[in-house]
Amino acid sequence: QVQLVESGGGLVQAGGSLSLSCAASGRSYSSNAMGWFRQAPGKEREFVAAINWSAGITYYADSVKGRFTISTDEAKNTVYLQMNSLKPEDTAVYYCAARRAFGRGILTVKSAYDYWGQGTQVTVSS
Repeated sequence: QVQLVESGGGLVQAGGSLSLSCAASGRSYSSNAMGWFRQAPGKEREFVAAINWSAGITYYADSVKGRFTISTDEAKNTVYLQMNSLKPEDTAVYYCAARRAFGRGILTVKSAYDYWGQGTQVTVSS
């Protein structure tokens, strides 16, 4: 069974930084692309960032471009999200997701992903 476990959420003041991690495990786990999504209360889950490390491509939502950085440690099956210059509107539950190796689908869309973490809360105070 594949598991994705996020960590690193918390409370931070506007302008501050947080770093999220997501570690994947499971005997059947094999992936070449992972992403981060977020969901604020009363809103749809939205795309934040994604990485396809075999293609060397990253994707970012316009709202986080220049402030967030996604990276991966393939040896550890871990993806990271470095969040700088945080704003109150970044407050949400952040979810990581993984797409099976050789999977298809646009990485900015939820349906492209096969596995999801349980989420970690990020709260940015003004």
